[in-house]
Amino acid sequence: MKNRRFDILLLLPLAIFALAFLLLPMVRLTVAAASTERGPMAFFAILTDERYRTSLIATLILALFTTAVTLILATIAAQTLANRRFAGRGVLLSLLTFPLAFPGVVVGFMVILLGGRLGLVGNLARALTGSNLVFAYSLTGLFLGYVYFSVPRVLLTILAAAEKLDSSLVEAARSLGAGPIAIQRDIVLPALFPAMYASGALCFATAMGAFGTAFTLATNVDVVPMLIYTEFTLATNAGMAAALSIALGLITWAVLALARNRAMRDATGA
Repeated sequence: MKNRRFDILLLLPLAIFALAFLLLPMVRLTVAAASTERGPMAFFAILTDERYRTSLIATLILALFTTAVTLILATIAAQTLANRRFAGRGVLLSLLTFPLAFPGVVVGFMVILLGGRLGLVGNLARALTGSNLVFAYSLTGLFLGYVYFSVPRVLLTILAAAEKLDSSLVEAARSLGAGPIAIQRDIVLPALFPAMYASGALCFATAMGAFGTAFTLATNVDVVPMLIYTEFTLATNAGMAAALSIALGLITWAVLALARNRAMRDATGA
């Protein structure tokens, strides 16, 4: 009986959190989406209306590319730093994780300084070719901004897994004649897959819902977070904003659930 009461005491904060921050908001968003002139068809409008569909596809592509590139960069950096000790390693790791201190708006401003109308790249392009090169306000600018603030989050997760990798397995494979590619394919990457799945899913979810950077840069593109903002504030279409919010939440939730299940399977060897 005491154990049961203790378990209930532990579950109570989780239940309150789930009710207040997950269940009730989702119910309220669903009611708001269904109470529009379109009714439940507001959800289908996301796929049938060209503007909403294009925005959703662009956001998905951007999130997928951001996740793929971030995983590649973070995995390479994590393996480089995991078992190597050299002068300046701590400083290098601090620099790689420095973007964690920046909010999305600051990251967007840095991209503007790099690829905006008066940015560094544009100034160099004018000096060399006579024409200006501007990419900050496009999907390219958003992609660079998302990768910039995603790499530290993924790097820390994969680095922790890489540091726990049994180096004797690598040495044994090398002594048996395995090359670098075979060692990566058969030993290193399988050991890192659970961390890569988990951090990659979080990277995807962050890229799908990031608002600060999109608010700063997305003047020529309509990603879903900005579309939700404009529908709610400028178009006063709260119902459609609610439907888009639910769709965005369901997609990210599904990806997180799949990644969690796959990470658990790899961790248990199932």
